[in-house]
Amino acid sequence: MGAWQRIKSIFQAKTNKALDKLEDPRETLDLSYDKQLENLTKVRRAVADVATARKRIEIQASELQKQADKLQSQAKAALSQGNEELARVALERRSVIGNQLADLKVQHDQVAEQEQKLIETSQRLQQEVESFRTRKETIKATYTAAEAQAKIGESVAGISTSMNDAGAAMNRAQDKIAQMQARSGAIDELLASGALTDLSHPVDDIQAQLDQVSKTSEVDDELAKLRAEIAAAPAAELEGGDAAAPSA
Repeated sequence: MGAWQRIKSIFQAKTNKALDKLEDPRETLDLSYDKQLENLTKVRRAVADVATARKRIEIQASELQKQADKLQSQAKAALSQGNEELARVALERRSVIGNQLADLKVQHDQVAEQEQKLIETSQRLQQEVESFRTRKETIKATYTAAEAQAKIGESVAGISTSMNDAGAAMNRAQDKIAQMQARSGAIDELLASGALTDLSHPVDDIQAQLDQVSKTSEVDDELAKLRAEIAAAPAAELEGGDAAAPSA
């Protein structure tokens, strides 16, 4: 196979594949059915034409037969009058018409036979067309059902894919929520520790130092009170011991 033939074969294969994708079998079947009806109509017209030709031959033969019968009567009349020559002329003309009638009969038989064959062909085609129509409708219905099932399958597959996508999106959303909640908790802890400034209660750096000094002073006061309480505790215990001695 030459290079050009291979290219041609590849191109034809791709073209047929593209046509298969575009072709709707139902439309193709309908077109085929219409074509068959068209051919059947042509055959019926041919039958009508042949029948018309046969009828014309029959009419022509009938006219010639009338002329032959008339010449026969004229020949008898001429003989009855003693005019044999005239009778001979009439019979000669009748003989010519007889030959014409014989030829017409041959033509008539041929046309009649042709007409009968066309009628049988028309009837056979009629049955085939009706059978094709029944099969066509059955195939169309089957194709429509298969197409609907395919679409349902595609829809189910689409729903499955969508559910997977939705599940993935839901997981991502939950992860983001968890991240935002964790970040919010961390920010609250930083705000509580003073590492971050709470924007709802803005404080400048001077005020922050003053607040820190105030907190340190409060802590020192607390420590002083604790020391005083601890120092006062032994003296109280000694006083309590002296008061109990005389009663012994």
